[in-house]
Amino acid sequence: MATPKKGTTTKSAAKKTTAKKTTAKKSAGGEGGAREARGGIAQPVTPDKELAAIVGKDPLPRSEMTKKIWDYIKKNNLQDSQNRRNINADDKLRPIFGKDQVTMFEMTKLVNQHVK
Repeated sequence: MATPKKGTTTKSAAKKTTAKKTTAKKSAGGEGGAREARGGIAQPVTPDKELAAIVGKDPLPRSEMTKKIWDYIKKNNLQDSQNRRNINADDKLRPIFGKDQVTMFEMTKLVNQHVK
């Protein structure tokens, strides 16, 4: 049997790859129904009083909460003009941040302290 040229695959190797992909899809999707949000960023959380002033009092996923916080920051022009990664706190954000300016990376950590 001749050796295949570089960059080509044999049929048996292609079938093995396809079988692995199919198995992975079935196990990740469950029984074919809609996937449930299990935790992490999709888990609904309830904001405390300070955070509720910005995002509302209803429970919502962390992803939506972060989106609403960024909408508030952009609406009120709270990003630092010199370094856009820094966020300047106003009267509503100061109780959440605990200081006048935070980086966008610190913001997530500080906001997580205000959810249940």
